[in-house]
Amino acid sequence: MTDYRITHTTTYAYGEPVSLCQNVAHLTPRPSPRQRAERTVVTVTPEPAVFEERLDYFGNPVTYFTVQELHSELVVRVAHRVAVRPDPAVPTATPPWEEVRDRVRRDRSRAWLDAYQYAFDSRSVAAGPTAAAFAGPSFPPGRPVLDAALDLTRRLHAEFVYDAKATTLATPVAEVFETRRGVCQDFAHVQLAGLRSMGLAARYVSGYLSTVAPPGRPRLVGADATHAWVSVFCGDAGWVDLDPTNNQVPADRHVLLAWGRDYEDVSPLKGVILGGGRHEVKVSVDVTPVA
Repeated sequence: MTDYRITHTTTYAYGEPVSLCQNVAHLTPRPSPRQRAERTVVTVTPEPAVFEERLDYFGNPVTYFTVQELHSELVVRVAHRVAVRPDPAVPTATPPWEEVRDRVRRDRSRAWLDAYQYAFDSRSVAAGPTAAAFAGPSFPPGRPVLDAALDLTRRLHAEFVYDAKATTLATPVAEVFETRRGVCQDFAHVQLAGLRSMGLAARYVSGYLSTVAPPGRPRLVGADATHAWVSVFCGDAGWVDLDPTNNQVPADRHVLLAWGRDYEDVSPLKGVILGGGRHEVKVSVDVTPVA
């Protein structure tokens, strides 16, 4: 397994004092067959009056905290130690995609029923005609579901351009389809829309990606970022992760945080405040392999 030491710091600087803030954080790695979360330490400044850790509806570790003292800056720092397996268990054979599509609607066994909830539209992902038209060429009759999903991943990577300035967290999927530009969150939403438009179950996955410095250049501490990809349900073969931003099956460089229907379910940090006025947000992420 590959061990990682991860630090993730989010700083909110407010133009006016904040008297109260309540927050929800998906910043603790989720245990899975592919990874082991060895340690997570969450530090909040100012110190919260309320601090709780539990599991959300989807089984993700989630942290709730409330700061009740007057403050002009909020700093949330998370330190992780996570071990990730080097190779994912990718199935060599999967059933035809139509078989999975039809069975997910009628099979009420536990695994299939759990998957069914990810086949519907969600707040940020609508599987309309545009998504179906884009995904359709990857899904000819009888094609194995994983082969089709991998082809969709490849096409999305080839036809969409990574552009950090093209979108915001509020940019709808329809606009991303039109401009063909965005970031990992947008590409994950586009692929979810395509897969769900074919009647398949697919979920949004948030986490970290260990980056590699260009040849001859030093690795920049704090220059990493949170990442997003998707997971498609392949029937009895189970769930398979796909990264459309990098056209690959996530392996030991991807660290899982949480999964849900879309970004809204698993955003790293969100909340409500009283006061604050205009504010700035700075995020620093460092994912360091440990020998």
